[in-house]
Amino acid sequence: MTKPLQPAAGQAADSIQSEAVREYAANKARTTRFTCGAPRCATLLGDGERMLFLRSNGSEDTVTALWVSVNNGTDAVGEFMLADPRTLLADADAEDVPAEERARRERARESGSGIVAYSVDDAGRTVLFTINGELFVCELGEDGVTAETRRLELTFDDDGERQYATPILNPRVSPDGTRVAYATGTAVVVAETATGRAHAVFTVAEQDRATMRAGLAEFAAAEEMDRYSGFWWGPDSRTLLVECFDSAAEPLWTISDPANPADPGMRHRYPRALTQNAVVDLFAVHLADDRLHVDRTALVDWDNTAYEYLAVVRWQAGQRPLLRVLNRLQTDEQILRVDVPEESGWAHLTSIDEHTMPLLPVSVLETHHNDQWIDLIDGTPAYTPDGRLICSVNDMRADTNRLTVDGVPFTPAGWQVRALLDADDGTVMCVVQRAPELAPDVPDAWRATAADHDARSFDVVAIDYEGHVSPVTDEPGVWGAARRGDGLMIAGRDMAHPQAQMMHYFRGNGVHVKNHAAVPGLTMNVRFARLGERGLHAAIVAPTGAQYAGARQLPVLMHPYGGPGFQEVTMSMAAYWDAQWWAEQGYLVVVADGRGTTGRGPRWDREIHECMKDVTLADQVDAVHALADAVQAINTGQPHARHAHTAVRALPEPDLERVAMIGWSYGGFLSALAVLRAPDVFAAACAGAPPTDWTLYDTCYTERYLGLDPEVYARNSIIADAPRLRRPLMLIHGFADDNVTIAHSLRLSQALMEAGREHTFLPLTGITHMTNDPAVARNLLVLQRDFLARALAR
Repeated sequence: MTKPLQPAAGQAADSIQSEAVREYAANKARTTRFTCGAPRCATLLGDGERMLFLRSNGSEDTVTALWVSVNNGTDAVGEFMLADPRTLLADADAEDVPAEERARRERARESGSGIVAYSVDDAGRTVLFTINGELFVCELGEDGVTAETRRLELTFDDDGERQYATPILNPRVSPDGTRVAYATGTAVVVAETATGRAHAVFTVAEQDRATMRAGLAEFAAAEEMDRYSGFWWGPDSRTLLVECFDSAAEPLWTISDPANPADPGMRHRYPRALTQNAVVDLFAVHLADDRLHVDRTALVDWDNTAYEYLAVVRWQAGQRPLLRVLNRLQTDEQILRVDVPEESGWAHLTSIDEHTMPLLPVSVLETHHNDQWIDLIDGTPAYTPDGRLICSVNDMRADTNRLTVDGVPFTPAGWQVRALLDADDGTVMCVVQRAPELAPDVPDAWRATAADHDARSFDVVAIDYEGHVSPVTDEPGVWGAARRGDGLMIAGRDMAHPQAQMMHYFRGNGVHVKNHAAVPGLTMNVRFARLGERGLHAAIVAPTGAQYAGARQLPVLMHPYGGPGFQEVTMSMAAYWDAQWWAEQGYLVVVADGRGTTGRGPRWDREIHECMKDVTLADQVDAVHALADAVQAINTGQPHARHAHTAVRALPEPDLERVAMIGWSYGGFLSALAVLRAPDVFAAACAGAPPTDWTLYDTCYTERYLGLDPEVYARNSIIADAPRLRRPLMLIHGFADDNVTIAHSLRLSQALMEAGREHTFLPLTGITHMTNDPAVARNLLVLQRDFLARALAR
């Protein structure tokens, strides 16, 4: 556990807070948002005694290495570095990864370098990873703590296949550890981990390479469905499922760099809403027994016209593969089993003629429907070890996101399942958010903190197939977990500790994995409240420094995301570091989750269907109107405000004549919308990377919430609202953003200019949607601070 920063002898605590505030923006930038040095990406091995994880060496070190934690159940054996990128590769610090890998990291919001991902075999002995595009194999010794790591030099029997050797993308080791498969974009290559002998087992024809890719996830899957893989090993280590997609129907876009006019820019296909998606096919590739060459290839015969989204592919030991496919509007889905033949059956697959590939049939196991959209619950569908099928459903009648087993819901009403982590024959382990009005009873271990185990807390529990809930995590927080054999890993954050925590348990004995991440050193002053008639979950953050802590009244800064599918108000201290910094600039900061944000049930989520603009803004307006009463209740000790995470005085009164809003992405959309449509409430706004015209955003996200009617898109755009602007507005956008492109802000800026409306625009050269450049990240905070100070000055 990290102890709070204590003042040194003769040094006032307030001076430490002032220093932390003064250096916050620079420290946040240098430490990649205080994540460098934190352990992540844990995988339990064997019976759970050993656990792989990634971690860099220090609080400003972005180069992550591969580590193992060993816990023998009685005492902590320790942590051991297995592979250090700087030892393995001389230029590990000067990272230069392929463009396709950079795109994958952007989709996955990956900011690190070095070893950022790995793959391990079922026995936990062979680990694969890349560093700067080079492939490495790490063989763990019998003791589980020593390792031999070597670069895998690939050799091809056929000289013509050398064209497929690179780039090496998303390498995955076979379950038995003898082979590695990776994608290059034009091919999927399989190599022997012992010798490096390689063969391209699936290739894209040369005439199709302009728009077709093999072994990679298409944009919609990676950006909106959290599926980053485009191929999957079968349990036999001889069969692969391979995605091949054709993006020819998608619009061709250019991401340009106007600061370098000689640069032609990056041209790529983007699935713009109301246009066409990539066509996704799935192939089964069966390898010959004693060599890497292909025995048979078959096309998986699912209806990819009616169900064009391939959301999930899962292939568990002892089972045939499962697919989860959805229609364009994501209102209907099928859970499919791919009827992969037994070993002898591959030879009997037949084609219609010599020009046609054999078809591999699928069986429909379940179908689901929702009138608005179907939520993807991570980890589903899946089989239990004894062969029962677990799926997720949005149970509208019970207002609960639930799990089913063989079609029957078993997780109880009011326990909103966020992710399925593991399933055995007795229980499922999952992440849940409790809806107290539907599930008033809590486990005994939670009774002291029951009021905090609600939508703000992502709790890990075990639920048996009769619906009985047993807690895995006790403290309210944002948690994840994994279990294997007698081992358990728990990782996450809470309101009591500034650093993320990772615990490795074996047979009940728990050890902390070391965390080298820096912490801001801010004294936190966060109060939770429920605002307005809808009981919006909100965090109210007030200053603690001498300059403003004693103020009678302060201006208000609304700091939302506010859009569908994401929450800001959680039981995690780190979620409020930015808000605390803003509070120390002289604001009462309010973070409020409105309708559409997760955790409160499928009915709450769907209130934004086809009306995101009006509903999400209305909730932020309601939060402002309810703020004065909430502050009074907190200051007079009303029950709903008793769960404060602070050790300071009463809150200042909100100055409702001076209310501003800042946000990024959907929060940027809301911020611009606030001053355009509610200028009587919001006096200024800073809008970062706002999606201003939803026809410019991607199909999968946008059509889920807005459908396919162009009139709905016109109602939810803010471009036509430009003439309404009469409050100060700052737009911020990166030219290199390939998710919410700068065209969004440029179109709004153009409309504002045409309407003669003054505004500020900060275009950022070379910056993507993540704003990873440390200097830019630091200066953006400072520039927004100064802009709002001027805008709200009396």
